[in-house]
Amino acid sequence: MLENGLVMVAIIFLINIVYVSFLTMRTILTLKGQRYLAAVTGTMEIGVYVIGLGLVLDNLGEIQNIIAYALGFGVGIIVGMKIEEYLALGYITVNAITTKLEEDIPNKLRDVGYGVTHYLAHGRQGERLVMQILTSRKSERKLYQAIEELDPKAFVISYEPRTFHGGFWVRKIRR
Repeated sequence: MLENGLVMVAIIFLINIVYVSFLTMRTILTLKGQRYLAAVTGTMEIGVYVIGLGLVLDNLGEIQNIIAYALGFGVGIIVGMKIEEYLALGYITVNAITTKLEEDIPNKLRDVGYGVTHYLAHGRQGERLVMQILTSRKSERKLYQAIEELDPKAFVISYEPRTFHGGFWVRKIRR
């Protein structure tokens, strides 16, 4: 079966997609502090890597194998990122800044399940309401939609927090 050049190219391409998807997931799991899951993923990753690289090195004179390996690497990065987006691991903190001070936006967000800390701030053109909202990445799009509905002109920034200590969300996360 591996004697057929086209089959060999397809196998190398697919193996490298799987390898780089594992690589991407392992990197993300490591950054999110999931050390044991990252180690298991890394073990699978290196097994697939050795098989794929072995196929290429055994047939190094075949340029199409090297091209398939390189293309599989690039496609694997995209596939790995899509997998991570689907899994949506971890949490994000969203800072939403609005000029709508008269509306009770924080409580409207709390009513749909978000933890919100808010305070008044002063911007270049007057007072602003600043809200800090911690949510799971799975709920990220719903939160953005809720903010958009409450104030389409709100300024929104998000980032991933690395540690949690105390407060409403820490109790919820541990459950």
